[in-house]
Amino acid sequence: MKKYLAEAIGTFVLTFLGCAAAVSLGCSDANTAAVVGTAFAFGLSVVAMAYTIGGISGCHINPAITLGCLLTGRISAKDCAGYMAGQFVGAIVAGAALCGFYGCESGLGANGIGAGCDGSVAIAVAVEAVLTALFVLVVLGATGKDNESTGKLAGLAIGLSLVLIHLVGIHFTGTSVNPARSVGPALFVCGDALKNVWVFIVGPFAGAVVAAGLWKAIEVKK
Repeated sequence: MKKYLAEAIGTFVLTFLGCAAAVSLGCSDANTAAVVGTAFAFGLSVVAMAYTIGGISGCHINPAITLGCLLTGRISAKDCAGYMAGQFVGAIVAGAALCGFYGCESGLGANGIGAGCDGSVAIAVAVEAVLTALFVLVVLGATGKDNESTGKLAGLAIGLSLVLIHLVGIHFTGTSVNPARSVGPALFVCGDALKNVWVFIVGPFAGAVVAAGLWKAIEVKK
């Protein structure tokens, strides 16, 4: 249960701080500085949590990462369910906190079909799948048991890769690559955010499956 609680806390921190930064900075395509600031807020949240709860749960704080770990045999199905439950609870609590601080009319940093998608749901799903595949692949590689040379820097590598992912993805979807992070705010914003939340569940989970397959194909076991 401590692992599951740690995942709930970590996902709360990621969702709350990342989305709070997006709202506070007024993140949009028209505000480059806000895009960069939001990207770093999400990435640094991961770095902070990696070195806070990494020794307890591994700091997945993302159902897509948890799915990737399940498919590569790193966790059991029981732990997968427990991790995901904790992650979604943490994100929902974060959504409630964001609503309390900013008001739900602020948008809470919820994901959506952005300008880069030109209104296409298919493009949004594809972008989320590709970006999640790249992100989960980094996670699987950086935390691999045989990756002794860089293992201690895994948290930094993962956090910085999430910054890069956001710099690309914000134009298209606001960047999810994390179903829990999307569900939490969407439940309180409702409207299009909730209507389209399936995009940010299907896309990231599809990307996680691809990443697990790619990692299995290139992994070298000593």
